[in-house]
Amino acid sequence: MPDYGRFPVIKSEMDGGVLTLTLNRPERLNAVGDGMHEGLEELWGDIAGDPEVRAVVLTGAGRAFCAGGDVKGMAERGGGQSPAVGGGAIRPGARRLIQNVLEVNQPVIAAINGDAVGLGATIALMCDITIAAENARIGDTHVRVGLVAGDGGAVIWPLLVGVHRAKELLMTGRLLPAAEAERIGLINRVVPQGQALAAAQELAHELADGPALAIRWTKASVNKLIRDRMNQILDTSLAFESLSMLSQDHREAARAFVEKRRPAFVGR
Repeated sequence: MPDYGRFPVIKSEMDGGVLTLTLNRPERLNAVGDGMHEGLEELWGDIAGDPEVRAVVLTGAGRAFCAGGDVKGMAERGGGQSPAVGGGAIRPGARRLIQNVLEVNQPVIAAINGDAVGLGATIALMCDITIAAENARIGDTHVRVGLVAGDGGAVIWPLLVGVHRAKELLMTGRLLPAAEAERIGLINRVVPQGQALAAAQELAHELADGPALAIRWTKASVNKLIRDRMNQILDTSLAFESLSMLSQDHREAARAFVEKRRPAFVGR
């Protein structure tokens, strides 16, 4: 069995063929940092080749699922990095993270226990089934920090809610309550607060006990649509996001986040 515990910011627990992964930076609302991005890149590949894993649940520790990119970390680095420097969606692993989620053979269920924001929303929506607690919110907030929705939002949102609705939500960065996300088809279903993980694990065990080949090949067939769309869009959106990381608006948004004030965008 692979060493699923080698990334301290991602906890793992195996139970009857169901592997539960927990994003574990609760003090930063599970923002992607401290090796979490690398972990999410590598662990999906490990899971795909592990015969003991028949289904996967992905959730977050504490009161959030995942706050996306670590905006405080961006501000501490001075905002707007050069594309030649690592960090965020411009890293070589950005495409690999999304691709590996889609390529996992086993069904993956997101237990959205709290807010799923930015990259956190993308990670959740790239899972096969999404179950959210009623207190959770979900949204791609890249534009709120002066960035293009480049890490997969432009791929998955239009497929789930349609082009026009996706553009409104991606261009405003609006956070949707779980009930609204369910109503428009963004997520599968909503459960009472505190029950997302249990509901996801119950469904995961049902799938783990089912006909593995039929389930996996059904998933692979449907995911062809998403992979084709990813090949059309993702590289372009990542390139635009890299450019937006150099903008004055992004630097201003990162500073404003730390200073707890509204950013004053200038459009460049």
